[in-house]
Amino acid sequence: MRFVLFFICAIHSVLLFSQDYKSFTQTIQKLKKTSTAEEANSLWTELTSKEAIPLTYKDSVAFLYKGEATSVMWVGDFNEWGSNAQRNKKGERIVNTDIWLLKASFPEDARLDYKIVINETNWILDPLNPDQQWSGVGGGSPNSELRMPQWKEDPVTTAPLQGVKPGRLEKDILYFSKLQGYQVSYSVYLPHGYSSNSVYPIIYVTDGYEYMHEQMGNMIIVLNNLIHLQKIQPIIAVFIDHREPADRSNNRRMPELAMNEKFLSFITKELIPLVEKKYTVSTDPGQRAIIGTSMGGLASAYIAFSKPEFFGLAGIQSPAFWFKPEIYSLCENLQTPPIKKPLCQPVKFLTPRKEVEK
Repeated sequence: MRFVLFFICAIHSVLLFSQDYKSFTQTIQKLKKTSTAEEANSLWTELTSKEAIPLTYKDSVAFLYKGEATSVMWVGDFNEWGSNAQRNKKGERIVNTDIWLLKASFPEDARLDYKIVINETNWILDPLNPDQQWSGVGGGSPNSELRMPQWKEDPVTTAPLQGVKPGRLEKDILYFSKLQGYQVSYSVYLPHGYSSNSVYPIIYVTDGYEYMHEQMGNMIIVLNNLIHLQKIQPIIAVFIDHREPADRSNNRRMPELAMNEKFLSFITKELIPLVEKKYTVSTDPGQRAIIGTSMGGLASAYIAFSKPEFFGLAGIQSPAFWFKPEIYSLCENLQTPPIKKPLCQPVKFLTPRKEVEK
């Protein structure tokens, strides 16, 4: 009997899949077979009224754009923002219309950033996609956000969980770096219950402003939630702001994060001693981490592999290794890489829990 029920359910699922996918492909075929502009406009109105653009089903997506242009491209995470020649980015114009189409396939639970590029120069948000992500990459923030059907937002990354006890943020601390020759700023996150009687692991965060920003990294909320869930132990975080304190529009991240020896010296000879003098943090490299994304990922790899006696942990996220290919030689020449374990892997508490939570 159970076999019969399983067989019936399986057949039902296959039929539903084929019907839904048939609807997906039929919509595309209808667009391609339109013979007049009026017919195309009518179908387009039907699609937009359902808020169905981009069209998605399972692992399939159809990007769509309507407007006069000589070329339309979709660039994003999925094709290295247009630099990956192996991934198609050019849309095709549907005959007799001003509608452009690009079909692609991604994992069913993917979440991807993208922009539409009109006539190879004009980067725009998808006018019919309300979902956006302030990631800062590609054509700048915000970007349009493609959410595949099985993608689900992680509650840990969005808002404080029920019962969470927030940490404290000491914001915009100013310091004149003699090694770099200018003033810098940074912020320090202290976990709830921080006590000078306890010793804490520490993480240094490049692009700290972006990692703290609620529409980008939202890392303060993430740390509070992860500590609350006991997925990580209470930790101190130092968020390095690369923007000039007196002129926030002047972001010095590109020169600072491009395997810059002065920035490396600032971290190891100025910032770390400064932080360790004020806060009770571990001096064990295995309990000291550095993290960054893009250029920050490049810098994290450079700093961790250059100074394993300082950093035994590194979070290297989407690193811009293409900007400085010599990073590969640095990493490959080390006999013992300093990376010991994933940054967010659960680890034993350095101090008794009761003492940490005073």
